[in-house]
Amino acid sequence: MVPKIVLITGGNRGIGRGFVELYLARPNHTIIVANRDPEHPTSKSLADLPKAEGTKLLVVKNDATVPTDAADMVRHLASLGIDHLDIVLANAGVCKLWCKVSEVTAEQIQDHVTPNIFGFIWLYQATLPLLKKASKPMWVTNGSSAAFLTVTDIIQNMTPMKNAAYAPTKLVLHWYTKAIHIEEPEITAFPIDPGWVQTDIGNRGADSFGMEKAAITVDQSVQGMIKVIDIATRETHSGKMWVWDGTESAW
Repeated sequence: MVPKIVLITGGNRGIGRGFVELYLARPNHTIIVANRDPEHPTSKSLADLPKAEGTKLLVVKNDATVPTDAADMVRHLASLGIDHLDIVLANAGVCKLWCKVSEVTAEQIQDHVTPNIFGFIWLYQATLPLLKKASKPMWVTNGSSAAFLTVTDIIQNMTPMKNAAYAPTKLVLHWYTKAIHIEEPEITAFPIDPGWVQTDIGNRGADSFGMEKAAITVDQSVQGMIKVIDIATRETHSGKMWVWDGTESAW
């Protein structure tokens, strides 16, 4: 049986690591973790995670701020015999501050645009040929309710956030993912909001708003999201906005 090959960016911590743990527990998978420093202790520690029978882990370099890294990564994967990708989880991203539109600087916006938007585009363009070689390719974008424009129950239940640097980049990623769905009819592509998760970023955000911690655990988030991914098809999920609990959301 040909292993299912899953590429997860930013898989050494937070939500990405949660996905890595779940996929490694599935037999006959090849899990590729791409992050900016494969030698970092958080990257090295991935080797100690339990693996199901026939499942293996590869950790490769992809710095989302370096224009050539994604293409270099794909060439490296080819040298390791990786000839297709079944699923790409575009999870990596940064959120460095929470500020109002009246306060944010161009430099602060750019600090988020480069890794969150440009890094996304470089990753997609580099991996697209490998996705097209899979029988049922899937692209999943780590989205965010911080970028929702339509009022929903989710937004009404959340503390209003000053998010002028990070949220707009997520809105752009939602648009690009919808465009991927339209442009590539063989690919199942959709964004999914992981919720307000108890990661380093999520808890720093909670602290900045006087809250003890974010709303849900990493395990709750990734368990919910992987259920969505498992059942997703081009007909049922592609080109739509999803939430970690399995519900479809307005954009």
